[in-house]
Amino acid sequence: MPTKTIPSTEAQNNFGRILNDVVRNDTRYVIQRHSTSQAILLSLEDFDRLLAASEGERSKIGSVIRELSPTYNLGTTLVE
Repeated sequence: MPTKTIPSTEAQNNFGRILNDVVRNDTRYVIQRHSTSQAILLSLEDFDRLLAASEGERSKIGSVIRELSPTYNLGTTLVE
């Protein structure tokens, strides 16, 4: 299944087309804001497969997510 990276403004301006691509072609989209990956758009069917994946497959997926993640970690205080 293909994975495409797009800026958030393109995702916003073409959401219907992108949603059709996700559902019909099983394409995953990594959405970036300011050149930093922020979210992944995938179909419910694809999400269900990910939830049912084996431990080894989930580990591979986790590696891809860590590569695409912004430089800060969730839960880290950025400003006090």
